[in-house]
Amino acid sequence: MTTAQPNAEGTAAGQRSAQEAVEPALLAVEQLQTHFPIRKGLLRRQVGTVRAVDGVSFSIPRGQTLGLVGESGCGKTTVGRSLLRLIEPTGGSVRFAGRDVRGQSRAELRRLRRRMQIVFQDPYGSLNPRMKVRSILEEGLVIHGMGDRATRLERMAAALERTGLAAAALDRYPHEFSGGQRQRIAIARAVVLEPEFLVLDEPVSALDVSIQAQVINLLAELRQELGLTYLFISHDLSVVEYLADQVAVMYLGRIVESAPAEQLCRQPLHPYTQALFSAVPSVEPSRRRQRIVLPGDVPSPSRPPSGCRFHPRCPLAEAVCREVDPPQVDLAGHRVHCHVAGRELDRSGGDATAASAAVAAAIIAATAGPAAPSPPRSDA
Repeated sequence: MTTAQPNAEGTAAGQRSAQEAVEPALLAVEQLQTHFPIRKGLLRRQVGTVRAVDGVSFSIPRGQTLGLVGESGCGKTTVGRSLLRLIEPTGGSVRFAGRDVRGQSRAELRRLRRRMQIVFQDPYGSLNPRMKVRSILEEGLVIHGMGDRATRLERMAAALERTGLAAAALDRYPHEFSGGQRQRIAIARAVVLEPEFLVLDEPVSALDVSIQAQVINLLAELRQELGLTYLFISHDLSVVEYLADQVAVMYLGRIVESAPAEQLCRQPLHPYTQALFSAVPSVEPSRRRQRIVLPGDVPSPSRPPSGCRFHPRCPLAEAVCREVDPPQVDLAGHRVHCHVAGRELDRSGGDATAASAAVAAAIIAATAGPAAPSPPRSDA
């Protein structure tokens, strides 16, 4: 299949992509794989493999945010932890600032991790309840030999102030704080080391809605103030649209579509992406979509389907989808893995808006139930 020609909107995205190509990405991931063996029996023999992450590629330019979205269990969190080698990848390449993360020795990896930090999803489970905030924040500074005791105290107080907490919080325990305050402490623990890159693993999903907005605004401010680069993992598409520059959609261990955030939200091409965004409520009538309900369940990552992994649930699946893994179609930075979307892009001459509308119309037509019978006429 030929690569579609870009329209005017695609040309602008292409110019951004060309600029990013000149400036090497801070993080570049190629064909990342993270598999887990399935063992059974007394001898614990391997009888299968869970392909949690199976060939994921993306890059994040310095100072930008990539939003990684998808259903629970699609492999988002495993991707984030594999980047930092909290989980050892099975294959692929991870390069941070030009350095091969997978090729680092234990000592080299420790030094590199000062520049790569993570904020976990659960603010209740990620902080040691036996340690005061002072010890929680100081631990990383001591490990990396960053300053004497007085300097470390200044750094910790500054990190807390940046995240909206007073320095007096240093002498309190985690249980004395609310969930939002605990997550601010977790963010302070990450930024006190002056990192360049943060993995944000659903950092607001465990918080109340009113607190979510505060933490999201805090993350946006920190990115601007400190020049941070984010991998923002979430299933809340409205939050991702607000914070992210680029968005990648994962399904069953693979990225099926990626594009600049605004373009992906307005012109989704993959049927799975169409279904995800149809579930997002909107107060703008022009952005409301007819709800697309996908049939069936997500297949097991230990037995992924042949061909396109989405085909068992796709209302537009064809014979080729069941047999052939769809190639990537690149429309000036808008990348999609779908036979149907690629064909619609060819038909529209590279017009993503027209192709997106055509895919949406086809899905609605395919999922529409039979028309209800007319009520009997009354002769009365």
